Amino acid sequence: MIDEEWAAVPRSIKLIVCGAAVVFSYGTVVHAVAIADRGLDAYERYPMWLALYFTLLVVFDAVAALLLLLGRRIGLVLGCAVLATDAAANGYANYVFDPGSGGAAGRVFQAFITVLAIGLLTTAPRVWPWLR
Repeated sequence: MIDEEWAAVPRSIKLIVCGAAVVFSYGTVVHAVAIADRGLDAYERYPMWLALYFTLLVVFDAVAALLLLLGRRIGLVLGCAVLATDAAANGYANYVFDPGSGGAAGRVFQAFITVLAIGLLTTAPRVWPWLR
């Protein structure tokens, strides 16, 4: 956002936008590290569509973070879509695809992503008017 525009934004909105950008930046790093460590087969144990989705999160997370920091509404829309689908994808991976060996850590992480998705989805209407 332009400095003058950003100065007029309420602090609570700035915190939501910056917090979401941090979450997406973290997601970018997590998926980039997995790919750097294990290559494009980082998610090979999952069905191809799920592995592709998790791999593409490197791009989707980064773009959502950037667009939010630029104050773009499309960044908020993309961010909501990414978190909602990421929560669903992790839920599928932990509870449907691999219910026996998903482990507590994977399920806690999935629950955390779900909470983040709900948080962004519920605050989005409040943030929307402040973005362009």
